[in-house]
Amino acid sequence: MSASTRLGFFCAVAANVIWGLFPVFWNLLRGTSALELVSHRIVWAFVFSMLIAGIRFRLSDRFVRVALLDALRRPQTWGIYAAAAFLIAINWGAFLYAVTNEQVLLSSLGYYISPLFNVLLGVVVLGERLPAARWGAIGLAAIGVTVMTFAAGQFPWVSLAMASSFAGYALVKKKAQLDPMNGLFLETLVLLSPTLVYLTLLYQGGAGDFGRGNAMLDALLIIGGFLTLVPLAFFSAAAQRIPLTLIGVLQFIGPTLQFLVGAFYFGEPMSTNTLIGFAFVWSGVAVFLIKRR
Repeated sequence: MSASTRLGFFCAVAANVIWGLFPVFWNLLRGTSALELVSHRIVWAFVFSMLIAGIRFRLSDRFVRVALLDALRRPQTWGIYAAAAFLIAINWGAFLYAVTNEQVLLSSLGYYISPLFNVLLGVVVLGERLPAARWGAIGLAAIGVTVMTFAAGQFPWVSLAMASSFAGYALVKKKAQLDPMNGLFLETLVLLSPTLVYLTLLYQGGAGDFGRGNAMLDALLIIGGFLTLVPLAFFSAAAQRIPLTLIGVLQFIGPTLQFLVGAFYFGEPMSTNTLIGFAFVWSGVAVFLIKRR
């Protein structure tokens, strides 16, 4: 395994561990509306990415600066990162709908389905190949997802929206040419304008929690933007270094950690079907990783 592949593997694991533990942090802000939370995530992620991108630009040599400016002049660059921003916005929007309509099970199901979409796109679009044993592993995971779908008791359109948008995001990032931090700066820049419009209307109407005298709340909202940026940076680095099929399987780490956090940290009840589905999914992951050298 090359150094680049090892780095990509580490980045993919780190991103999914952070995403898996996110509920612990965001639970501290449960009194703030979900839409305002996401808006502040975008704004503060943009601020941090802009600072990092600016510092790196000043410290880089002339050839790096010229290459970056040349890339920014190409419409294709803006098209790629606008598509990435659009897809991640859909993902966050579907997540918001699930959370605000008491469909958390469908939300977690979406994160379980997403890796299957990654594998499908990796094989169909990018021509990545899977041996028979790994197809069997994906089959086990698919059975687990199907069981959890029946446990939810309804057609999981929210889950499919979350899964397809994030899988598309991963595919777009495979085509990205900029380094992860500069790319994330462009993505948050694209999302910034509509976000600022929403926040302006929100605060003009007398709503909104930021800047109301609660220093701890303000600090957590700002930190939330930074924590949003970190796993996306890891994920972007991973997408440029390892196959999409491997990224897909490693993405099972996130929802499984969320499962453990919900069951043991928050004490949420879990049905028998959910546990059965969980067992199938991780059986598939185990087979895939054992068969991978």
